[in-house]
Amino acid sequence: MKYLEGFRNPAAARTIRRTLDAKAALIDVESPGKTVHVMEVCGTHTMAIARHGIRDILPPNVDLISGPGCPVCVTDMGYIDAAIDLARRGVTVVTFGDMLHVPGSESVLSECRAEGGRVEVCYSPTRALELAREQPEQEIVFLAIGFETTICPVISLVDHAIREGLTNLSLLTAFKLVPPALTALLADEDIRIDAFLCPAHVSAIIGADAYWPFAGPGGVPCVVAGFEPLDILMALQNILEQVLDDEARVENQYSRVVKPEGNLKAQAMIGKYLTPVDAHWRGLGTVPLSGLGLKPEFSAYDTELKLGITVSPGESPEGCLCGDVIKGKTKPPDCPLFGTGCTPENPIGPCMVSSEGSCSAYYKYSRL
Repeated sequence: MKYLEGFRNPAAARTIRRTLDAKAALIDVESPGKTVHVMEVCGTHTMAIARHGIRDILPPNVDLISGPGCPVCVTDMGYIDAAIDLARRGVTVVTFGDMLHVPGSESVLSECRAEGGRVEVCYSPTRALELAREQPEQEIVFLAIGFETTICPVISLVDHAIREGLTNLSLLTAFKLVPPALTALLADEDIRIDAFLCPAHVSAIIGADAYWPFAGPGGVPCVVAGFEPLDILMALQNILEQVLDDEARVENQYSRVVKPEGNLKAQAMIGKYLTPVDAHWRGLGTVPLSGLGLKPEFSAYDTELKLGITVSPGESPEGCLCGDVIKGKTKPPDCPLFGTGCTPENPIGPCMVSSEGSCSAYYKYSRL
């Protein structure tokens, strides 16, 4: 707790807020009417920003917009449909709990389980290994979604399965990579992004240097930040300083965790088993080489190839603006379903399901 208190110091927060106000005022003097649009890419940042009321204390010309940083939210409906189909066919589908209520085209995994589908909720990917050992005649499929942060522990399942000779375990992969998504966002002329508040967990794996392609001449400021209030406020101060200097640098405010080069051991494990593939993102569509799939030599652990299924892109529910929210094109309260037809108890889009979803964060902390 003493450690955390240093990053939640009210006096320090007030000091940084005054600095933000002063720098934002200088930006307005230099460019009257200019608003600095900062996208926080990480879903945990989105929740922390909402929980600590950070949007409410920012200068009016600093706008925080949420990006595609929630792995559950960007997972396409077609992936959920495929998982449900497997469970109904008698395959044991192992997943983290936040996937249970993500809507597919016609159902959700929780309903599938209630109807007798084989859906096992886990707290760790190792549960899939345990089931594969305990039930050698039963096919076990782990729902392998997520960004760079969680890819390594999930892909270690294949490493263990090979060493133990397990042949009844496979992965239904929907891994996503953050840098290609940032490229797609910056290329979209309908989205105004002046800076990136870069994710913390992901950056611990890929390293702060991974954001240099988005900075430099013609680029945007990129600042890696932690999740405490002062982490975020200091990162925003760094961004405004860069805007005033008319520069676009990569700064690592979270250096106590994130290294410039990242986690080389995790990167090596990922590179051993996975290869870049085109991936479909909810909201962004198909982004070239923005996902990771198993290399051909490990196809025996690829659910799609092993069990002969195809994951096809699904259609968003009518009226749901989750795709636009994920891109930062609109904000949750602007969706006509927000807080009425779509609530955490009755989610229509995945942004209201996950604890890292933008709609969930707004509903829980900013709805009033």
